[in-house]
Amino acid sequence: MAGRIRAEDILAVKEKTAIEDVVREHVTLQRKGANLVGLCPFHDEKTGSFNVNPTNGYYRCFGCGEGGDVISFVSKIEHLTFTEAVERLAGKVGIELRYEDGGARHDDGVGAGRRQRLLEAHRVAQEFYAAYLLDQSQPQARAGRDFMRERGFDGAVAKRFGVGFAPRGGEELANHLRRKGFTDDEIVLGGLAGRGSRGLYDRFRGRLVWPIRDITGDVIGFGARRVFDDDRIEAKYLNTTETPIYKKSTVLYGLDAAKKAMAKERQAVVVEGYTDVMACHLAGVETAVASCGTAFGVEHIKVLRRILRDEPDLAPARVVFTFDGDAAGQAAAMKAFKEDQRWASQSFVAVAPGGQDPCELRQSAGDGAVRALVEDAVPMFEFAVRTTIARFDLDTAEGRVLAMRAAAPIVGGIRDGSLRPEYTRMVAGWIGVEVEQVGAEVRRAGRAGSPAGPYAATVERRYAEPSEAAVEPSASELAAALPAPDLRDPVVQAERQLLQCLLQYPATFPPGSLDTVRPEQLTAAAHQAVYAAVAAVGLPTPGQSAAAWHTAVAELAPSAVHALLTELAVAPLPVRLDPLTGRPGERYVESLLLRIREVQVTRAIADALGQLRRLDAAPDADPEGRRSLSARLQDLQRQLAALRAREDS
Repeated sequence: MAGRIRAEDILAVKEKTAIEDVVREHVTLQRKGANLVGLCPFHDEKTGSFNVNPTNGYYRCFGCGEGGDVISFVSKIEHLTFTEAVERLAGKVGIELRYEDGGARHDDGVGAGRRQRLLEAHRVAQEFYAAYLLDQSQPQARAGRDFMRERGFDGAVAKRFGVGFAPRGGEELANHLRRKGFTDDEIVLGGLAGRGSRGLYDRFRGRLVWPIRDITGDVIGFGARRVFDDDRIEAKYLNTTETPIYKKSTVLYGLDAAKKAMAKERQAVVVEGYTDVMACHLAGVETAVASCGTAFGVEHIKVLRRILRDEPDLAPARVVFTFDGDAAGQAAAMKAFKEDQRWASQSFVAVAPGGQDPCELRQSAGDGAVRALVEDAVPMFEFAVRTTIARFDLDTAEGRVLAMRAAAPIVGGIRDGSLRPEYTRMVAGWIGVEVEQVGAEVRRAGRAGSPAGPYAATVERRYAEPSEAAVEPSASELAAALPAPDLRDPVVQAERQLLQCLLQYPATFPPGSLDTVRPEQLTAAAHQAVYAAVAAVGLPTPGQSAAAWHTAVAELAPSAVHALLTELAVAPLPVRLDPLTGRPGERYVESLLLRIREVQVTRAIADALGQLRRLDAAPDADPEGRRSLSARLQDLQRQLAALRAREDS
């Protein structure tokens, strides 16, 4: 068993350790009277209640009640035992600890606690990898050096960031660590090697490796990049697995180098990879960090909030996310936006031209372009809305309505209620609708709590811009997604009566009349499906029986509307039938067609007005395009007037 550390040595450690320096490695502190105050590292809070007294060496959080001296702080923040915390601090201030009863410092017989042993093993491994990469006599490492050079990184950069290379043999690191006094169990426990039938093997063999450090600068893990085509492991990156010292959900690559600049500038730049962090720091963006082998999440937010002093009573800090311009990058940005409420900071998104990442941008356009990328980032809110509405065809009334419904919860979720009116106006301009329409959707989304159900999701796919990834909804989806048409709407009522006439009295429709209305011009989705089936089959041919014709229509209609087909085929019309023919009059059928066409032209007018509003909001709008659009609008208005005159005649 390990002996107890002598009391006088514990006291010496406390006396020689400045608690404020230790706490500042985890929390940004500001002077308030005799104390230093910041956000508590032990619970999530928005207003700083964590107090440190440098004079007496104690801390206390008046929010969660945590408190103690510098040893208890290190023990809790680093998940160490009391003895390990004392040993860690003693090593930093250069005190040689003594133990009672002549006992060893620890039962491993080597003289340090488990955590300290693992940290030391990682330090040795990092030095081994780094030396191997830069050793020109090692031909295996050339692939790693080539990778670095291709991305604009030379040997000095490799030294600055501690980048190294793991030999392909797989046993070199384990043997090196054994020679340094580490046991096989320690090497495996730290995630540096795996245990196979022939002994230990380097987990990262044949790969370029980046050391991952905790906030204090200690190496706690590695990220390894594939550089050989014949690497048996296909994954581009391998990261250290969870170990006693490495928890990927709380680790940010580059945080040890970025924390001072973050605290000073109250800015954090979150990028996606190790080379992106390097490129940013080399370009002068020294607040860049990246998550390690996992998505940026809640625990990462907590870490950054403490450093940024992310408090609502202070001027907002700035958090910039850089994402690739592809679909995966947009998905990552939207995931980050969902966590935006956890910040008091202002969140921004930076996407480089052509979807380049910061490393690629630095290579193609230089350091200034990387700095400009961060400086010109757009607010997270704007990116989220524009990404959302980009899925819809804003040149149609349906697309604009769906875009409003999709964007409304985003506007309604803005923390600062005083900003919502301005953001509502901005969204109205982007979509090309009236401000009042967006405002009404925002209020409706707030009351409903959820903006979309299965119907909305399916219709979104219908009106979204076409893409190769689009997937047709299944029959079960359609069944859930096609609600009964809302017959309180007079337009939907007219559509229903038109379909009743078609299915019950197709002979009343002159040849070519079906071509005057397209299925998507109907309002109710179920009506669209029925009309599309009828239009595809066409009017009955001479000699074709009613049963054969209806069967043909039913075969083309989705199963979700079969019940509606039956209903429309038998439901009585709300008009008196001609006593001679037993059919509705031609004037009645014509009025229904005119009504649908009138709605069609009215929507086209709304489309044109929306385009004009968007042109008015665009600083570089084409005057010729505006004149052409105005002329089209006038023509549509004349068509509408003519249709209404025919209805009244």
